[in-house]
Parts: sequence; structure tokens; C-alpha cells
Amino acid sequence: MSSTAGEHSLSAEKKPLWLLGFVMSTMVGLLFYMAAALSVENDASDLFDNLSRSTQKNIESRVKSYANLLRGTASLFRANEHVSREQFHRYVENIALQQNYPGVMNLNYSQELDDAQRSAFEAAMQRDYPPGRDGYPAFAIHPPAPRARYSVLVYLEPIASAPEKYGYDIAERPLIAEALAQSRDSGQISNSGVPVPLEGRPQLTGMAMRLPVYRFGMPTDTVEQRRAAYQGSVGIGYDLVTMMRSALADMPVRNVRLTLFDIGPQARAPLQLPHDMRPIFDSTTAGMHAPWWLPGNSGRYLSSTMLIEHNGRAWQALFSVRKSDLYTRFDAFLPWLALLIGFASTMLLYMLFHTLASSRRRAIQMATGMTEELRASQIRLQLSHQKLRRLAAHADQIKEEERKRIAREIHDDLGQNLLVLRIDADMLASRTQRRHPRLNARARSTLEQIDATIKSVRQIINDLRPTVLDLGVNAAVEWQVAQFRQRTGIACEVSESHDDIYLSDQCATALFRILQESLSNISQHANASRVQVKLEKCRDTVSMSVSDNGVGAAIDGRNKLGSFGLVGIEERIKLLGGTFYIESSPGAGMSVHVSVPLGADATAFPYQEDNRASA
Repeated sequence: MSSTAGEHSLSAEKKPLWLLGFVMSTMVGLLFYMAAALSVENDASDLFDNLSRSTQKNIESRVKSYANLLRGTASLFRANEHVSREQFHRYVENIALQQNYPGVMNLNYSQELDDAQRSAFEAAMQRDYPPGRDGYPAFAIHPPAPRARYSVLVYLEPIASAPEKYGYDIAERPLIAEALAQSRDSGQISNSGVPVPLEGRPQLTGMAMRLPVYRFGMPTDTVEQRRAAYQGSVGIGYDLVTMMRSALADMPVRNVRLTLFDIGPQARAPLQLPHDMRPIFDSTTAGMHAPWWLPGNSGRYLSSTMLIEHNGRAWQALFSVRKSDLYTRFDAFLPWLALLIGFASTMLLYMLFHTLASSRRRAIQMATGMTEELRASQIRLQLSHQKLRRLAAHADQIKEEERKRIAREIHDDLGQNLLVLRIDADMLASRTQRRHPRLNARARSTLEQIDATIKSVRQIINDLRPTVLDLGVNAAVEWQVAQFRQRTGIACEVSESHDDIYLSDQCATALFRILQESLSNISQHANASRVQVKLEKCRDTVSMSVSDNGVGAAIDGRNKLGSFGLVGIEERIKLLGGTFYIESSPGAGMSVHVSVPLGADATAFPYQEDNRASA
């Protein structure tokens, strides 16, 4: 009886504990589900933004290619006194519009006339180009009503794209006439930004771009000169639907809806458009027959609004897509998988915690032992790090000493031998100048080679360790800046607060190497046009800064794989007990600042760190 009661009491104690674990695991699983769902949605949003931006660039590239096609056609007329219809036909045929410019329906040329020239021009066109020639119909200016000025389409290739436009006066509409006049005066491309109606082809959304053509050999520097030289304009007609659908076809995600609006020539940012505004293009896909503004306000869709430059006008593009169309099968199951993982891992942790709670003392002892071992490992790691730093400092010191020794031996031995050799060669050249011209020429050539060798030896000595370092850090900085200015052509200024700054050999060498590394980085990566070097002495410290006006860099660039320049500078300064920091941002230049104590000694500083670590 008592045993049964004990079991019941034990189970009564355990039930609330396991229920608490289940509730906690469920809550953690739900948090994992929400985090995974949010991550999937954010990834889909980033992907959609990148795809929209890529499509925007693709459309702008196509518009730019159309503009370049128009400029090339205008150049044909500017380079020839007269371009016949046959020449224009061959020119357009060689361009191969269908293959190279998807969406472009035709290239055309309109002749500028006044009312007095109309009759004679019509008669000349009917005489020179009878009906049926090259597939063109009979020429007649239409609409037939008389007007003061005309801009008549006389060349249109291929003619089959719009035969009804042959002889059409595009300036008959006041808005187009005004756009043509502005284009004539500015010399820039004109476009109305609204679709051009095409008779019998309502399924097409025709758009037009035009560029003025000036007479051969006439100046066009001023507005008056451009008006006097104006003879007509070239234009292209393209199908906006074909162009946009070909751009959307390049997107790896299907069912993306693109709605396009023309918002005028002055827009620099997306506008809040009224819901009753009609788009110039809408690629409504299956299942997305809602109004254009509805997907952007729905939680089931992602939308992105961007501006597209269209030769002085702005198109506002609204991209929208269902979120589910961006998800992969794995993305759809990821939140549920995260929920399962969160629930299972939390339940396992809870069970582990419940098991470890029964042996708390053993867990504390284990944790204490692990803590002590971790501290010992940390101390060993610090000692190893300090030994590596001391080894690196020792290696740098040996390297500098070896450079100094090699430079001195080259200067004392090879330099003296070259000097003696030059003296002998100079004497030989002087004594053979009159009696032995050929020998004299060979001696002079040998003398020039010796001079070049001496120059190379001096350069090698300076690369190893410039002798100007023996004159002090001021002279070394000025010499290095002069060498940099001569080698790169970049303007470089030196600013000094004291004439002579006395430092230890290690400190002076470190500052010189830091200056070398900074100037090398500027010449290779900064793309700068001006550099400023400051050397200052303030009480018991010496500071140096190297600033440029180049492209700048991210502050975390020193951690980039394979980049040791800034890391080397930082290590040199730490060994001297100084400070080092960088001021930089992309596009705003870069400044490297270092400062060291006057009595810094690179050989003693690592040992001081060891003493502190061991203590």
C-alpha cells in the first residue's frame, strides 16, 4: 500500500517536469519556425531585388543600344551629302534588326519641308521612286491638308513593317512637332514617352525615338546654326511589348509581373502614382489579374519599384511576384524542419539538464576541472602567441641587419671595384680619343655600361637599406617621398614639425618601412592624385600620417586573406609600443596614422609582454 502511494507521488512529481519540458521545446520550435520562415522570406526578397535590378539594367542597356543605333543612322547622313533610298535600304539590311535589336520594327528618315517646297518634292519623289520599287507604295504626303511645315517619312526600312506610314507627316500632331523642334535646337534624342497607334495592329505597343539630322558640312555649334543646318530626322519604331518580354525572358524566375509607367522628363525618384493611372506596359501573367497596385500592397507578393532612364525621360517600373514562386521545395519545408530541429534539440537539452541535475556535485567538479584546463590552455596560447611575435620581431631585426650588411658590403666592395674599373675605362677612353677611334668608341660604350651598373648597384643598395637612413628619419622620409613622386608622378607633400628628430635605429627603420608600405599601397590600389605625409614630434612621441585622396577601402580590409601590408604595419607599431589606426571609407580616401615613443626599443617590448603574461 505504501509502495503504491510512493509510486503515485513520484509520478505526480515527474509529470509537471516533463510537461514543462514539452512546453519549452514547443515554444523553441515555434521560434525556430518563425526565424527560418523569416530567413527564407528575406532571402527571397534579396533574390527578387537582385533580379529586378538586373532586369532594370538589361532594359536600360537595350534602350541605350537603340539610342546608339539611332546615332549611327544619323552619322550616315552627316557623313554623306546625299543618301539615296537604295543606300538607306542596304544600310538597314546590313544591320540585321531582327537578330541584333529585338523589338525594333523599322528605321526611318523624315525630310523637313515647308509649304512652298511640298509640290515640287512630291513630284520629285513620284518621279524618282515609282510605285512598287523596293516594295514601297505610291508616294503622297498625308494627311493632305496644307500646313506651314512638314516632316515627311520618305525612307522606311523594312517597308513591310508599316507601309501606311510612307509619306506620313509626323509633325502633323502638335505635340510631336514641338518635340521635333526641341530636338532640332538641342541636337538630342526626342521621344514622346507615349505609345504610337498602329493601324490594324492593336496588339503592338509602338514607341518611337528620333534624332535630328543636319546638312553635310554645315556647323552646328549654336542653336541658330543647328536650325539653319536642319534637314530632317532619323527615327526608330520599336515594339515595347517585344522588348520588355525579351528582357523578362532572361529572368530565371517565371511569373514576374512588370508594370511600366512614363512619369515625365524631370523625375529623379519613384513617385506615388494614382491608382487610375494607366501603364504603358503590363506583363500580366496567369493568376495575377489584380490591378497593378494591388500586388505591391499584398502580403503574398514581393514588389520592387525602380526608375529606368529612357533618353531624358523616366520610366517607373513596378516588379511584383508571388513569394511562393521564389521558394524552392527545400525552402517550403525548411520552417517545418527548423521547428522539428528546435523541438528535438530543446527536448534533448532539457533531458540532459534533468539528468545532470541529479548529479550536481559531479558536474561542478567536471566544470571546475574544465575551467582550469581552459585557463591553462589560454595561458599557453598567449605564451605561444607572444613567442611567435618575438620570433617575428627577431626575424625582422635579422632581416634589417642582413640588409644593412649586404648593402654595406655591396657599397664597400662592389662599389669600390666598379669605381676603379670606371677610372681605368675613363683613362683608356681619354688616351685613345685621337689615335684609336674604334677603341675609343668601345671604351666609351664600356664606360656607359659601367655607369649603368653603378646606378643599378646604387638602386639595389637603396632597396636593401637606403643610406639616407643614417642621416635621420627626416631625411629618409623626404628622400622616400621624392622617390615616390618621381616613380609614380603623383603629387606628394611632406609636412614636418621639427627639423631633426632623433630616434633609435630600429624605430627609424620601422617608420621608414611603414612609409614604404603605405606609399606602395597607394600606388597599387588607391588610384590617388595627391598624397600628404606628416611627421610630427610632440613631447615624448613621434607621429606619422600618410593620407591620400584615392578610392579608399573598408576598415576591415586588413583581415582579407593574403593581405599582409596593414598587418605588418600594425605588428611593427605594437613591437615599438606605439599606436596605429586607419581612417578610410570607400570613395573618400585613406589615412594611416602611427605614433611611437621617442625611446622605443623593438627588442625589449615583447619581453615586457612575456613578463606581464607570466605574472
